[in-house]
Amino acid sequence: MSLTAVMITMDCAEPQELAQWWATALGGEIAQDHGDFVIVRAKPLALGFQRVAEERRNKNRVHVDFAAAPGTGMAGEVERLVALGASVVGEHAVP
Repeated sequence: MSLTAVMITMDCAEPQELAQWWATALGGEIAQDHGDFVIVRAKPLALGFQRVAEERRNKNRVHVDFAAAPGTGMAGEVERLVALGASVVGEHAVP
């Protein structure tokens, strides 16, 4: 395959606030901050946060799934992220 996913970009009202939260959550860093567009580098890919003026009226149609690093345990990661302000919306086993 000749394509590689390098960044997922999310539309939002507060790009700096969300980018900082995700950088902390993923152990990444803010690589670029252009005010209305902020990029977080968190290997293996980057997350982009783009300011949009219109409010979200419907459910988000994209979500990102994460797994705990080998040997760390998912329960500990969930606890850490909740302490940072995350909400648990569901728990699913990966086949």
